[in-house]
Order: sequence, then structure tokens, then C-alpha cells
Amino acid sequence: MAAPRNISILVLALVASPLYADTRSSDIEHIITTGSRISASPSNTDLLTSEIAEQEITFTAASHIQEMLNYIAGAGVQRGNGQEYLPALRSAVLTGAGACGGILAAEDNIPLRAAGFCNINELFEAHSEMAERIEVLKGPASALYGSNAIHGVINVITPDTTQDTHMLGWDYGSFGYNRLKVRQGKDYGDTGIGINASVTHDTGYRDDEGVEQQKVNLRHRIETGNLRVMSGLTYTHLDQDTAGYITGYQAYKDDAAVHNNEDPGAFRKATALRLWSRLEWQLEGNNALSVTPYVRDQDMEFKMHFLPGTPMEENDQRGVGVLSQYRYYANANTFWDIGLDAEYTEGGLLQYQQGATPGSAFLTETVPAGKHYDYDVNATMYAPFVAFNWQQEAWQLQVSGRYEHMKYDYTNNMLAGRTREDGSECGLGGCRYSRPPSGDNSFSNISPKLIVQYTVNPKATLYATIARGYRAPQATELYRLQRDQTVAELDAVTADNIEVGVSGQAAALAYQVSLYSLRKDEVIYRDSDFFNINNGETWSRGLEVSMQYAFSKQWDMAFAGSYARHTYEHDELLNGININGNDLDTAPKTQFNTRLGYTFDQDGRVELEWQHVARYYTDPENLHDYEGHDLFNLRASYPIDTGLTVFARINNLLDEHYAERADYSAFGGDRYFPGRPRNVMLSITYEY
Repeated sequence: MAAPRNISILVLALVASPLYADTRSSDIEHIITTGSRISASPSNTDLLTSEIAEQEITFTAASHIQEMLNYIAGAGVQRGNGQEYLPALRSAVLTGAGACGGILAAEDNIPLRAAGFCNINELFEAHSEMAERIEVLKGPASALYGSNAIHGVINVITPDTTQDTHMLGWDYGSFGYNRLKVRQGKDYGDTGIGINASVTHDTGYRDDEGVEQQKVNLRHRIETGNLRVMSGLTYTHLDQDTAGYITGYQAYKDDAAVHNNEDPGAFRKATALRLWSRLEWQLEGNNALSVTPYVRDQDMEFKMHFLPGTPMEENDQRGVGVLSQYRYYANANTFWDIGLDAEYTEGGLLQYQQGATPGSAFLTETVPAGKHYDYDVNATMYAPFVAFNWQQEAWQLQVSGRYEHMKYDYTNNMLAGRTREDGSECGLGGCRYSRPPSGDNSFSNISPKLIVQYTVNPKATLYATIARGYRAPQATELYRLQRDQTVAELDAVTADNIEVGVSGQAAALAYQVSLYSLRKDEVIYRDSDFFNINNGETWSRGLEVSMQYAFSKQWDMAFAGSYARHTYEHDELLNGININGNDLDTAPKTQFNTRLGYTFDQDGRVELEWQHVARYYTDPENLHDYEGHDLFNLRASYPIDTGLTVFARINNLLDEHYAERADYSAFGGDRYFPGRPRNVMLSITYEY
């Protein structure tokens, strides 16, 4: 699709309410919380937010959040091994030290990580397996979200267990998969308390892999007068034996190779604790105030099996913060949202290697044993924001802006420079790892956004939005340097997005179509000298379509798909090739998910799912590729008795040989995370 450089182009973001409400949607009304922190309040961002409902989560019983995010047009998350993954939302799959800063991951509106301390796998710390719903906001987010929300927000909403609720469940599947689920809650009127918990055991299908994971949400509610206080606690624990890439061209088609683990002994251990309390006051004139203080405490340890010498990494972060929003109604057609967000985080990272690096003499000499990095970072963030909202007959308008200031106070606990731990120099050109001296870094950014919405008639709405997003450099990009680089002089990554779309309903069809163009500037990457720089520029544009159609009371179909181009827009020579104009690696142009469902006796249901991923390049030079794949999954549910339901699922119905992720490395060649062969899962849930 050709267009002048300064002209924006397309994408589709569709979220349509289920048409077969008697079998797929809840009778309990709810609001989209990603667009507002105040209960039962309007927000223009609702139109741009996609949702995975609780019924879909229960019906799928996903062993990984990637399986559910397939239902979102424009999401292309790729699963690694165990609970690991690489994210994509209106983007190529994001890789690299700070790539996680492109998408903000949250649970119950609380970001899972502090803005400068994201982790590429952080969604495994959210309780998506037993969520009430998952909300996805695409493109640079509203004024409620700042750094790390360039491509959007994935917000896992846990159930309100302060109401009367009772559920027990068990999932049993191939390759030693077991998951126990419990949900208990009691409503005492003005107060309530409850628990939502799951325990997972998965021995996996590859050698020396497995997952042990526990997750729990606690909730407490108290209401008095015009004040409502909802408090929550989430604790997660992961103990994972990790299988890495298999190598060799199309190795994922080799029945023997797919079981291999070329990195035995790789593991990941992680714990996360979040505690929050949302205080909401209903004030005169329909005005409202929401204040949410929160605490985070996280630790992670893992073997970096993908690096020479397989060093160990230990990282941690502890912090406090507050989210706020005050809504003031000037009149019946106009209201303002004003707030201040702030947080303080203390983080640390240690990377060390226990023995000499195997391999060539060059690797042995330049990647030494001992500590590579040992630093602490204290980060302070504050962000005031304001949004003006106006509605008049068929028109709605929102103009918003957010100012965010981030400061890092970095302390290097080792000798600065490119040396071994004891200060001696490496031969053959010098040590691989470099440590900058202690110091401070600050970043300030403004993100404006305009949303215009026009209701053509009760069944069709047009919208347009213009927005700028940003992300501050992550601590790991600033302080985890290599080779000759002693200081990373980085700016914030910015993204300018233009989007137009239409949503509505025509008879039995609900639909949403979007066109978008998103240009990122000051993109951070590691150049051929192994320097962290941000001279990069990329352009993402596309068309997204989501729709749901009811053929009859029994038959229905859901579709979510996208056609997009993601290209490099800056000059950079790699192996003698200028990548300007090339497709980003791991950026399939076409992806879609289609589900055909049939509802039979007493709300029993059968559903056939087709997941398509098109061919994509696996290197920036566009010299190597993955052929893509088509997967089919078959699922069924049947209510045996009141509250008692059984489920059966066959994943990868046709036993397709495919790669969850394909990659190309100049050192290792083609490499893959192989997809699971055909496997089954049986489940039972009892609600009483």
C-alpha cells in the first residue's frame, strides 16, 4: 500500500458484543475499566477497547494467555516455552532488552511492573486463567496510562469475589497437565470478602521441561455512606524448568527434534505480590473521586540459556504508588477528568557466570566468569493528566493530555568499565560486558490524544483518533551496556498514531473495522557495534476487522483478523544490506482467528477454531523466513446438572507441525520454539 511519507494509513480494531448472548455473555452488566477508574462512568475509550469475556476464558481453559489473545484483532503474541512469551499488539513481535516497554500489562488497572522495570514475560504474573475478562486497548493509550503504552494496554480484570460466588474446577490434559481452580466469596451487605485461586502442574512434552505455578487473588469490600473501598491482593509463584530453542532449518517438522531440549538445566523462578485499595467517593452533582494506592514486591531468578556462558540473572523491584482520577461535571454535556499518578520503585539486577564460557577461544576470553553486572536503581515517577469530555446529540469528543516525569538514580556496585569483576582486562578486543559509572537520568514527556465519535444511527458509529505515545528507556537499556559503550545517551521512544473506524450492528451481524497508521521514532536498538542507541524509526499500518454473526439460534461465528505492514524507516547496514523499507522481523502481514459455534440441547456448545498466521521474515535483512501455519482446535461443553459443566478440548486437531516462534540468529542459524502436537484437555466446573 503506497502512500506519501506524511500521510497516515490504516488498521482495524474490532470489539463487538456477543450476539448469542444466551450462550456466551453474562447477564451481569459491567463497564470497561481500562478507560476509566471510576465505576459506572462513561469513557470514549470504550469504543477502542476489545474484550475477552469470562465465558470465552472458561470455555478455552487456556494453558497460556497467548491462546486467549488470539481472539483480539491485531494481537500476535508468540509463546515461548512454559509460561514465557514475546508480545505483539499492532506491531511486530517485540524483542530486545526494553521491548516490553511497548505494551503496558496490568491487572485490575495496576501496571504489573514499574514503568522503567518491565519484563518481557510479565503477563505470567497476572491471573488470566481465572479472570473475569481481559481488556485490550489498542494504540497509544488514554491519559490514564503513560510510559509503556505505545502499542496499547492489556488489562486482566479479576472477578469481584466480594459477592456470593462458589466455584470448584479441575483441568486435566495431555503431557501431565493438571490445574485446580477455586473461587469462593461471601456478600455481607455493606461488606464482602472472597478468594480466587489456581494451582497448575505441567510436565510438558519436551525433555526436562515443566511448570509449577500458583496464583491467588484476595478481595475485600466495604461501603459506607458515599464511600466505597475495594481492596485486592494478588500473589503469584512460578517455578519453571525451561526448554530453549531447537536449531536447524525447519527443525519443528522433525518428530524427534521437537522433543529435544538443547538447554537442559535452564529454569525460571519468580514471585510477585501486589496489594492495592481503591477508594471511591460519590460526590454531589454526580461528581466522583477515585484514589488507588498500591504496593509491589517482585523477585525473579533465571538462567540466561540464550547467551554465551549461560549466565544467571537475579532481579527484584519493590515500590509504592498511587493512581487517582477526579470527575467533575460542568453540565449535562460536559465533564472533566483530572488526576495525578505517582510511584517510587527500588530495583536491582545481578548477572553472574559460574564457570568459563565454552566454545571458541574468543568467547572464552571475552565472556569471563564472575559478576557481569551488579546495580541498583531507584526510580521516581509522577504524572498529572487532564481530559475534557463533551457530548452533544450524535457527537462525542475527548481531548486529553498527560505529562510524565521519570528519574532514575543508578548505583553501580562494581568497577565501572569493560573489565572482569576483579578489574583485569579481557584479551581479544576486550570484555563483552560494560558497566557505566553511577549517575542519574531523567525523562519528561507529554502525550496528547483526541477522540471524535459520531453516531450515524443507533446501529452505526464512526470514530477517529489522533494520539502520541511514548516510553522512557528501561533501566536495562541504560545500564546494561556492552563492549566500548560506557554511557547510553538515550531519549524516550515516541509514537504518533492516527486511526479511523466504524462499529455497529446490522441485523445479526456485529462488527468493528479500523484503519491505523503508527510511526515510532527514536526506537532503541543495539547497533552493529553493540551500542544501545535510539536512531531507529518504524512504521506500522494496517486494517483490523472483528465481527460476530448469528446464523440462527444454534449457529454463530466470530472473526478477528488483521492485515498490516510493519517496516523499518531508517538507514542501517546489516551484512551489507540497508534495511530501510524492509519488513520488521517476525511481523506476519496477515493473522486471523475464526470460531464457528453450534449450541445444542440445554446450552451445550461445540466450537471449531481456526488460527492462521501468515509467512514472516525472521531477520531484518529479510533473507530468512518462516512459512506460517494454520491450526484447528475443537472444543465442547455440556451442562450435566445445575451448576455442573463438563468440557472437552482437542488442541491442534490436525496434529500440525508448526513453530510457536521462529527466529534467525547470525550465530545459531534458524531456531524455533516448536508447537505442541495434538493434545486433549478435559475439565469440570461446579458452581454452587
